[in-house]
Amino acid sequence: MKSTNNIKKSLPALKKICIIGNGGRENALAWAFKKAKTVEEVFVIPGNGGTKEINGCEVIDIIETNVEKILKSCLSNAIDLVVIGPEAPLASGLADKLRKGGLTVFGPGATGAQLESSKEWAKELMRTAGVPTANYWSVTNIQEALAVLKKVKKPLVVKANGLAAGKGVTVPDSLETTKDAIQKVFEGHFGNSRDTVILEEILEGPEVSIFALCDGEEIIILPPAQDHKRLKDGDKGPNTGGMGAYAPTPVITANQLKEVNDTILRPTLKALKTRGINYRGVIYAGLMLTSSGPYVIEFNCRFGDPECQALMPLLGPEIAEIIYACALGRLGEAPKLSLQTGCSACVVAATSGYPENPRKGDHLRIKRKETEVMQIFHAGTKIDLQGNLITSGGRVLSVVAQAEDFDNAFSIAYEGMKEIDFKGMFYRKDIGYQVRKQSTQIKENK
Repeated sequence: MKSTNNIKKSLPALKKICIIGNGGRENALAWAFKKAKTVEEVFVIPGNGGTKEINGCEVIDIIETNVEKILKSCLSNAIDLVVIGPEAPLASGLADKLRKGGLTVFGPGATGAQLESSKEWAKELMRTAGVPTANYWSVTNIQEALAVLKKVKKPLVVKANGLAAGKGVTVPDSLETTKDAIQKVFEGHFGNSRDTVILEEILEGPEVSIFALCDGEEIIILPPAQDHKRLKDGDKGPNTGGMGAYAPTPVITANQLKEVNDTILRPTLKALKTRGINYRGVIYAGLMLTSSGPYVIEFNCRFGDPECQALMPLLGPEIAEIIYACALGRLGEAPKLSLQTGCSACVVAATSGYPENPRKGDHLRIKRKETEVMQIFHAGTKIDLQGNLITSGGRVLSVVAQAEDFDNAFSIAYEGMKEIDFKGMFYRKDIGYQVRKQSTQIKENK
């Protein structure tokens, strides 16, 4: 009789996937999942104006907060895997409710999502786990905040405690701008995130985004990416959800990645387990590479946007099954992830008024079609009643391109951007300045 000890178990068949969300991240995930040979259909709730352009993808018009309808739809469509994209439904416990209804879900429950939904909770977890992060103070009113400033006598990073769509962080350059930022949060500038403010010491060094896929016990780390948060060229203007990204970034070395795994990701996963949290989803570590080593700026509980758009074209078709394995708690049975050679560049086209008050409802014209090395991922778009493609959000779409080097990748992306048109359209011309040659940067900025 032959021994079966060395026979690798196989995962259940993955044929139908449902993605929750309507942004560029969800559009990129749908595109990536359709590369898997076994995946027959990808449904997106509620999707956007570009969802149906992906072969084999369908829109289900249900709002993200209607849990009963989402559950009923997933069950009736025999969905094998639900992937929750945005942070808001994760923080509200959508993953918990869908799992309770019998679905297999990639995305943490509400307790695990506190990594992002409560910066105070995440900082406390990091402190107890020994994860390197900046010193911080948690304050609940302006008077407490001003007392901290009077004591430290230097500018501090100001963070709204709750969700703020990537815009609730201010890195001031003076005590006065620190005070202004504190006042904005407590005045409700970032919605419900005004009860608590986190003040942090300012760290220095390049930033990098690390994404770890978790099954509750084990992790797999994706290629590192670098985001561009500020609205304008030269990293000027207010923080946004992200104006562009590229991957893999050479800013972080292989040795530093190992250090991140050993000192940040695994201790964080262990700390979550200690709290009774079975974390099945993405741990997104926003890091600062300081002179003392990698430090966590913040954690998020989902893929970054637009880093996800830059990353997906670099990942092999196994990514769908790997995410499925994480959702099942069986990462060890997943196929090995293959990676494309070269690099990927992502540039975001936004509309005037973003991020404060973006204009919407303008006709969108896209002359360029997707190629093997260029993708257009929709975000703030929708189809109106007359069947026209129109803008519906601040970040309208991303143009993503791949090449053997960053100069060529960004050249393809920016050429593609020239064939997109809508009223109020703008985009940064210096995305990837860290890895592009000076001559390219000057040319693009003219």
